[in-house]
Amino acid sequence: MANTTSAQKATRKIARRTEVNTARRSRVRTFIRKVEEAIASGDPKAAQEAMRVTESEIMRAVSKGVIAKNTGSRKVARLTQRVKALTPA
Repeated sequence: MANTTSAQKATRKIARRTEVNTARRSRVRTFIRKVEEAIASGDPKAAQEAMRVTESEIMRAVSKGVIAKNTGSRKVARLTQRVKALTPA
């Protein structure tokens, strides 16, 4: 247990931030799952729409510091590649 008042406050802040970050991370995973489901269904239009929303959600998580910049970019790049493979040439 924290001894000083400032340490107790820090503990409370950390708990709040952890809860917010967990929710944000979960939200990103949900959006990614929606893109993957659209890819699995084979519908390029739905996959592109889901990808558009997912990309902004991932980048929002990056800007908030929930996930690292390179991790976010990698996820977006790999999903985009899979969505692009659906569209006929």
